[in-house]
This record gives sequence, structure tokens and C-alpha cells, in this order.
Amino acid sequence: MTSHPQALPHTEIKEIFPDIFFVSGTRVWNFNDLRWQFSRNMIVVREDGKLNLINTVRLDDAGLAALDKIGKVENVVKIGSLHGVDDAFYANTYGAKVWAMPGMPLDNISIDNELTIGGKLPVSGASLFAFETTNLPESILLLERDGGIAIACDALQNWNGPDEFFSDESKEVMGGMGFFQKANVGPVWMQANEPEAADFKRLKTLKFEHALCGHGEPLIGNASELYGATFKRLFDV
Repeated sequence: MTSHPQALPHTEIKEIFPDIFFVSGTRVWNFNDLRWQFSRNMIVVREDGKLNLINTVRLDDAGLAALDKIGKVENVVKIGSLHGVDDAFYANTYGAKVWAMPGMPLDNISIDNELTIGGKLPVSGASLFAFETTNLPESILLLERDGGIAIACDALQNWNGPDEFFSDESKEVMGGMGFFQKANVGPVWMQANEPEAADFKRLKTLKFEHALCGHGEPLIGNASELYGATFKRLFDV
């Protein structure tokens, strides 16, 4: 039997928009001689009773029971290269199909369907934005509903401050690194990927009212304008 990382503390599943759900959980990560502990988010998009799990977070038994009440887990959607530790759990437990960009690193699974610009997507009424200058594949899923919803992984973040899933050490270190800012671009993601301004110039042309990211709180209202100000500050675009 395949071994999977254990479930760590997480919130209950909350319906943010009709058929769009949000859950925050814990991530423990050993990196740069530090033991990081912080929060991360999974977004669930339901369509015709089938669930698309984006930025997967393994849930405990009670959480899985709640997930099963919402619908049937159908797809694991990997839009960011630095997430994915729990993808195999859902793929193996539920027989979910894995969607990911070509060249994206995977943990003990393989791609069933490639995410490409203009290609088939796991949800209808959606489009894909792909970064072109990053060291690792990264994308944003844009849903054409409720004024436009951007679903991001690490590139877009919205941590207004540390939450209950942070260790004291990570609060201090990540605060000093500039993580806790509204409508932010991920600091470690920037270090790992070295994105160029051209990507954010393209992203700034897209309009979306809301953003649900792999880290931080849901950003409800005025999202593309708030991120646009961040892109101007960081990349002068």
C-alpha cells in the first residue's frame, strides 16, 4: 500500500461562492535549515456533482466525510509546481484523474490530462493563464463567474497575517520576508522561479473580481486592481 503524508489540522470546508469551496490546513516543510509550519489552502470546484480539487490538502476522516457529502472527487488539478504533497493521496484513494502542466514535478503520480493554453480544462467556463518566464511551471485558473474568480497557487497570495496553523518561528521568519501583505506575490515563489515582468504585464490585462489562492484568505472584491498595484510596485508594469 502506498504511504501518504498524514492529515494535519485544518478548518472545516466552507462554501465561498456557489459550488466553490475553500479549506485551510497545515503545511510542515523543512527548507533552508528551518522547520517551517504555515497554512495552505485547497479550493474545490463542483460541477455536475463532481469535485475538482485544486492545491490539494489532505483532510482528516471527518473532513473527508464532509467532502464526500459535497460531491464525488473526480479530478486533482495541480496549477503550481511547489504544491502537490497530497495529490497522490486523492489520486490513489478516489481514483481521481490528475491534471497538470507539462513538465510540472509530480509526487508519485503521473499526468492523466495536460493543462495547456487553449486546451481542455477540468471545469467549464474557465481559461488558463500560464507563466512563461518562470523556472518551474505555474498557472492560474480563471473562472468566468461571479465577476471573475482567479484560482492561484503560489504566484498570487493574500496573507493578511499569520493564522492558527503557523508556528511561532515561522510567524517571525515569514513576517520578516514580507509574506503578510494583501494581494501579494509569493516571496519564496519569486526566489525559486525568478519571474520576469512580461508575465505580470500579461496578467495585469486580465480582469477578475475575486482571488482564491494557495496561501492566505480569500480576496473578495476588487482583486485584479489590488494585484495590479502590487505588480506595479514589484515589476513596474
